[in-house]
This record gives sequence, C-alpha cells and structure tokens, in this order.
Amino acid sequence: MDNPLLDLQDLPPFSRIRPEQVEPAIDQLLTEARQAIEVLLAANETYSWDNLVRPLEDIEDRLNRAWSPVGHLNAVMNSDALRAAYNACLPKLSAYGTELGQHEGLFRAYRQIAEGEEYTRLDAAQRRVIDNALRDFRLSGIELEPAQRERYKVIQQELSALQSKFSENLLDATQAWTRQVLDESELAGLPDSAKALAHQTAEQRDMEGWVFTLEFPSYYPVLTYADNRHLREELYTAYVTRASDSGPHAGRWDNGPLMERILALRHEVARLLGYDNYAERALATRMAETTDQVLGFLQDLADRSLPAAREDLEAVRAFAADEFGVNELEAWDVPYYSEKLRQARYAISQEELKPYFPVTRVLSGMFAVVERLYGIRIQERGGVDVWHPDVHFYEIEDADGRLRGQFYLDLFARPNKRGGAWMDECISRRVRDEQVQTPVAYLTCNFSPPIGAQPALLTHDEVTTLFHEFGHGLHHMLTRIDYLPVAGISGVPWDAVELPSQFMENWCWEREALDLIAGHFETGAKLPDNLYQRMMEARNFQSAMQMVRQLEFSIFDFRIHHEYDPARGGRVYDILDEVRRQVAVMQPPSFNRFPHSFSHIFAGGYAAGYYSYKWAEVLSADAFSAFEETGIFDRETGLRFLASVLEQGGSREPMELFIEFRGREPSIDALLRHSGLAA
Repeated sequence: MDNPLLDLQDLPPFSRIRPEQVEPAIDQLLTEARQAIEVLLAANETYSWDNLVRPLEDIEDRLNRAWSPVGHLNAVMNSDALRAAYNACLPKLSAYGTELGQHEGLFRAYRQIAEGEEYTRLDAAQRRVIDNALRDFRLSGIELEPAQRERYKVIQQELSALQSKFSENLLDATQAWTRQVLDESELAGLPDSAKALAHQTAEQRDMEGWVFTLEFPSYYPVLTYADNRHLREELYTAYVTRASDSGPHAGRWDNGPLMERILALRHEVARLLGYDNYAERALATRMAETTDQVLGFLQDLADRSLPAAREDLEAVRAFAADEFGVNELEAWDVPYYSEKLRQARYAISQEELKPYFPVTRVLSGMFAVVERLYGIRIQERGGVDVWHPDVHFYEIEDADGRLRGQFYLDLFARPNKRGGAWMDECISRRVRDEQVQTPVAYLTCNFSPPIGAQPALLTHDEVTTLFHEFGHGLHHMLTRIDYLPVAGISGVPWDAVELPSQFMENWCWEREALDLIAGHFETGAKLPDNLYQRMMEARNFQSAMQMVRQLEFSIFDFRIHHEYDPARGGRVYDILDEVRRQVAVMQPPSFNRFPHSFSHIFAGGYAAGYYSYKWAEVLSADAFSAFEETGIFDRETGLRFLASVLEQGGSREPMELFIEFRGREPSIDALLRHSGLAA
C-alpha cells in the first residue's frame, strides 16, 4: 500500500521511490486507467468535453505524474535495478498508448464531439485538442485492418525497447572508458581547471594522478588545449567510437544493429499508415509541409555557408602549417589549432572567460534577465525532496505574486547520469477542481562541477546552454493554457519547439545582459570592456564550419528516414558519406562512428527532425531582432513575446503565433546576420 508512485498529489518524493515499486505501480495504474475509460464510455451516449475529455485528462495526468519521476531518475541516477524496472514498464506503456490510439469507442466519441454542436462552443485551445486527437488516432492506425493494427502495436513496443537500449549502450560505453595520467608533463597546455577536475576525478576513484573520462567537461578541454597529440588522438578515438563496432571497446555495446532495426521498423510503420517513408510520416505533426521543403531549406543554408566554411578550415590549415609546421591536420588536431588561431586572432579563450561566470552569478543574472523581460520573480525554495545533493529547486511568481511554475536544476556531470543537457516535464499545467495545477520542469545539464573550495565556473558556451534549456523551461512553465494536451510544450510542432530555447541564447551576447550574468568569482568585477570586445569579435569565429556541421547532422538524419529501402537496409554510413561529400569541409577518419552515439534521432524525439534546430533558429533570430529594434529589455516587447508565444503552448499554429508577435512571417536575414553569413 505504501507505494509513493500511486498517489502523487504534490512534488515527487524522490527519496522514497524504490526500483521494486515501479512495475507494481505502473501495472496498477494501467489497470485502473483501462477500467476508468470503459466506465466513461459506458456512462454516456452523447459525449462532451466535460463527460469525456476532462476525465480522460485526469487519467492521463495520474499516469504521467507517476512515470515522469521514474524516467527522470533512470536518466540522472541510473542503476541496474532501476534500469530493469524502467525497461520492464516500457512495453506495457507502449501497448497502452497504442490501445488508446486504436480504441474504436474513444475514436467515435471524439469524432462525435468534432462533428456536433459541442465543438462550436469550445474555445480555440479545446478545438485544437480535439483536432489533434483525431489526427493522432489516424497516426496510431485506427483505420487499419485488425492484423495491421496488431502489427503496429508490436512495432511500437519493439521501438520503445530498442530506443531505450540505444541510450543504455551509449551511457555504458561512455562510462566504461577512462585514461589515467601519472606524469604531469603529459598534460602540457591543459588549463588548470581541467587538470584540477581530472585530479578530483582520480581522488574520487581512489586512483593516483589524473583521470580523464568521456564526459564532456573532461573530454572537451583535452581536444581543445592538450599539447600532447597522442593524448588528443586517444580521447578522440574513444569518444567517436562509443557504442560501436570500432575503437577500444569495439563490439561490446554496439548500437549498429539497433540503428538498422529502428530504421526498418520506422519505415514499416510509416508504410502501414500510408506514407512513402518515415520522413513523410514525421511531417504529419510538424510546421514544415513537405520533405522537399525541408531538404530545400537545408540545401539553401548549406549553399550559403559552404564557401565561408571552407575558408574557415583553410585558415586553420594555413595557421597550423605556418606557426607550428604541421602540414597534415587530423580530426583531433582541428579543435586544438582552431583554439590556437582564435587566441592568436582575438587573444581570447573560453578559459579566460570562465572566472567571470561563477554558476551562482550566472543563475541570479539569468533570473534577472527574465524578470526584466516578463515581470516575473524567481526564488529558490529549500526543504524539497531531491535526488542528489547538487539539485536545487526554484519557484516562479508573476508580478501579482501568483505561482506560475517550479523547476528542479541539476547542473553538474557525474557518474550514472546521461550526458547532454535537456528540459523535461515533471508536472504539466491544467485546471483541476477549478484549481490551476502548477507546471514543474526538470532542467538538466552536465557542466564541470565545483573543484575543491572554488565555485563551479562555466564556459560561455555552457552559459549559452543553460539559457537554452531555461528557454524550454519557460515555455513549459509560463503557459496559460489549461488543457494538458496543448499546455506548455505539449502539442507544439517539433520544428517550432526550439524557438523559445534558441531565442533565450541571444541575451548571453548582449553587454547590458552580461552585466547581470557575469562577475568575477573572487572580486565580483564586471566583464572588462576589452574582454567583451574580444568576445564579440570572436563570436562568429568558425560559425560557418559550425553551421555546416549542424547541416550535416540534419541532412543525414532526414535522408536516412526519407530514403530507407527495405531491400538495401539503412545504408547509414553510405548516406553519411554522401552527405559529408556534399556539405562537410573536413572528412573524419574512417573509424569515426558518430551515428552510433546520435541519441537525438535514435533514442530521442528528433527522428527525421534534427532539422528543427535550424528551422526554429530562423524563427528565434527573427524574434530577437524585434528586441534589437526596441531595446533588449523592452518590457512591452517582452510581454508581447510572453503573450504570443510562451503562454500559448500548443494551442495554435506556430506560424500564426509568430506573425502575431512579429507582425509578419519570419525572414532568414536575422539568422544569417547573427551567424556572420549575411552578404
């Protein structure tokens, strides 16, 4: 009876959740959900929002609130027992989701609402919920023959398991590799902060000297600063061969067969639903309308970026040859000599900026930025049950003192925590018994932890990452929509969901904002003018190279889903090689197995959707240009963005919301200008 997952009325009691409680709780909740749905359908012949949709929302919310902390703990405090419990539930949840999507009674009930007088009385957000539900019934195979429906269900269950396994393989492969260094001379060129982190890692593992891992805060400084070319090559090789058939752990956690199977199943499910390929199926819920439109958009950006990207690389090659006598650049040399070139040109490095970005100052500054823009207040709240001592909890209030949202902040890399940075939903906004359910978010990053008595110091790139995730969080938490399926980020087309996150990044470059965000960790001094000037001059250093790298990922992702042929298989590396010949300026070594760790598309929600980052960046750059016209802290413009975009969730078409804010359709000009690619 004492299972905390069965009656979550408030925040999750993380300290009381045990792996052995997970499966029994999910089993019970699924049984009760199925029974409740049948009772609902039997109780009425004429269906309405109040006798069908609202009670269904209660059922969905109860299940979401139990599963959310389980999925989150599996990502941030992974253990064998929790992993087993999580994986045992995945097929059950997948089967339940498919069941609902193929439920004839539910489909008829929703269709009755859509075709009846009730629909005309609903507000725009409620109609959106009904319209999306009918679309999703069709995408769940409601109109298929019984045998095809069953096949759809089996595919979804297998995909769910495969995607989870992909993530696990990547986590295990990342954790399995370490490199111990006993002679400090091997570490020449590395900043003191990177050496201190490696020394702290060694101490935590009861080892001598310095220990490097494939966690990004450990890996990245070696590639960027280590004079020891062999050490750079060693870490690069281990990193780009994770979870593959190559490298130091070749074959042990190989994601290759999983990738093939995932692509085959996605293609099969798309064909079942009447689409030619999975890319077409993916666009059924996106802003972009056709596959040609997406590929044309990406190709246009590539055409605009490639000449400058080639110049970027040629500059590094010439610099390495002239200054260091290195005539052949390998993949593990490019970040190193790029950093040397950046320092030679602009006399600036990420390391030089770090003392000005202690995490406490960055957080208080970030909160001050959004307070100025939107009139909200953010305060830490103690005494909240969290999963790790590093985690903090905050509350957002509006100008009238009303609680608008809450969030957990988990900033630092550690063992058994998935890499990368993300925002996820803990609790979503809805109205229940005439009370607003406060939305709660998880904000997760993997920054370098504090070292010794020194506070955690962030690179400017990490500051930008934090602002990005906080933008997602604000989208989730500041929504004014009261219906679960379209509140916050729910129901937002995937290629528009990055708009609020990329939009927030812009403030990391503005002097007026940096005066709030940056202050020396020892003296509190502002970022000096000359340092700021050098930072701005270096802002677009190699931006064209970064652009084509993102385009390589986007085109590769879209093409493997668009061109899948069962007779030929996934052709993952054939297509990747073609894409690289088309848009890459540097060909990586043959052992590079980048797709094996591309969890965004093989384990996350970005399948045939990685282009969304660039698609939404057009929107976000243009949205920010409104602030460039009025002032970056112009409250009126801020409140307009809040009302038109952040508060609207998925209740309306994103293009309609953008035009409401900007007064016109988006233009690519601001993105090209911000990237230094404008003519």
